[in-house]
Amino acid sequence: MPWRRWILVLSLVSLAFCGAGVLRADDDDDDDDVIGQQSEPKDEAARPESKEDHYFELMRVFADTFEQIERNYVKDVDRRKLLEAALRGMMDELDPYSNYISPDDLAKFNVQVEQEFSGIGIQVTIDSQSRRLTVTSPLPGTPAYKAGIRAGDTIMEINGKTTEKMTVDDAVKILKGKEGDEVTIGVLHQGNAQVEQLTMPRARIHVPTVMGDTYNPDGTWNFMLDPEKKIAYIRVSAFSRNTAKELKQTLTDLKSQDMKALILDLRFNPGGLLTSAVEIADLFLDEGKIVSTKGRNTEERVQYARKSGTFSGFPMAVLVNHYSASASEIVSAALQDHKRAIVVGERTWGKASVQNVIELEAGKSALKLTTASYHRPSGKNIHRLPDSKESDEWGVMPDENYSVPFTVPETEQYYKYRHLRDVLSKEGPPKSDFVDRQLAKAREYVTEQISAENRSGENKSGDKKPDEKKPDSTAKADTGKPDGAKTEKPVDKAEKSPPKKPEAKDEGAKPEAKSSR
Repeated sequence: MPWRRWILVLSLVSLAFCGAGVLRADDDDDDDDVIGQQSEPKDEAARPESKEDHYFELMRVFADTFEQIERNYVKDVDRRKLLEAALRGMMDELDPYSNYISPDDLAKFNVQVEQEFSGIGIQVTIDSQSRRLTVTSPLPGTPAYKAGIRAGDTIMEINGKTTEKMTVDDAVKILKGKEGDEVTIGVLHQGNAQVEQLTMPRARIHVPTVMGDTYNPDGTWNFMLDPEKKIAYIRVSAFSRNTAKELKQTLTDLKSQDMKALILDLRFNPGGLLTSAVEIADLFLDEGKIVSTKGRNTEERVQYARKSGTFSGFPMAVLVNHYSASASEIVSAALQDHKRAIVVGERTWGKASVQNVIELEAGKSALKLTTASYHRPSGKNIHRLPDSKESDEWGVMPDENYSVPFTVPETEQYYKYRHLRDVLSKEGPPKSDFVDRQLAKAREYVTEQISAENRSGENKSGDKKPDEKKPDSTAKADTGKPDGAKTEKPVDKAEKSPPKKPEAKDEGAKPEAKSSR
């Protein structure tokens, strides 16, 4: 065997032996109690194959294949690309949520986790008519916003380089850079014929994950959907590291405005950090189980709600749709099982698996590996298997009489409607004929609850069960918190290998989003 192949085999086998040693540590070896009663086989051919031997043979097949391709394939191959393809192939064999993150993709992955990057703070797209780079919306408070870049502006050049035929990804690479470094943008404002050169420093940009229905004139979000009835509306687009903190501050502000009811919109939310989901559910629950996780090599971990810091005393409706996944399902299921809120909309995606992010190459690349599954308080199944049928139990179902499915045309119309309302403009959001039936149903429910409370003067503690006259569509949740139970941080989607365990983004059924740079 050539020396290069030996090096590869030995490297792979050393890794395999480390894994095998861990596995063997838990094996029961009854032969230790009967030493001398059974002699070792004298015939080498009769010796049973050990785990180490099996690992060695598998690694040798891999190394032989790698070498044959490198030496004899019809044209030269890139070793790195070949190895990464093999890693992706292994991960593809597992499940849709485990994958290899290459060095080129790791930075983008970390941006998704942190929802932060160094740039100027604009959302951009390619205009369908001009085919030029166009600003969808500046992010409030960012260098682009302060410099005067507005929605609809055409970016003609960046640092003196024309944007003609430039893709969004190409533009992002130029716009992003070291914090504090300046970038000059040549923009053509709508209705103007002269290109204006705007110079601004790059800054640390935080992409908000807690949003309202529309922007206020000052660039803040308007969270009060109905100022007269005091019905609040909060959208959570992802469960990132700062989402719970943002949401807590928003709820505190709304309570100071005498909020009477809340609609929490988790539609099109693909998930995120498990710890973030637990923290957010805990904001609305004062006791009981939130979620439990269990893996093949990890003990079951149960997360319980704590009474301190709970926002209660108002009715809630949670909006979900088919693209609400993972962490979105943890929150909606916990609030539904504990009768803290009703769920309105469509059956959710059905993802109840937890991924760990494991560093490779000293943090230059990583594996996102499914290591556990999570379970809702009632014990009902959430995970949708590849062969699951519509009649099977999976996902989070809307409460009885609150299922409001969208047709495909309605979903497309909602995308356009939401896009228009998310534009930061002095004129405010443009008019639209679209009727959001799911939001209307949620609004109908909380309005009825407010009216009922006003009539009866009851339910001061916020413990009224939604739709009490209707049959209960969910199982009774476990609300008993055992004495001395610890609220442990679970092994979540984002925890990395020792010694450092940052949290990682869980990818679910996220529709293609606009680029924020």
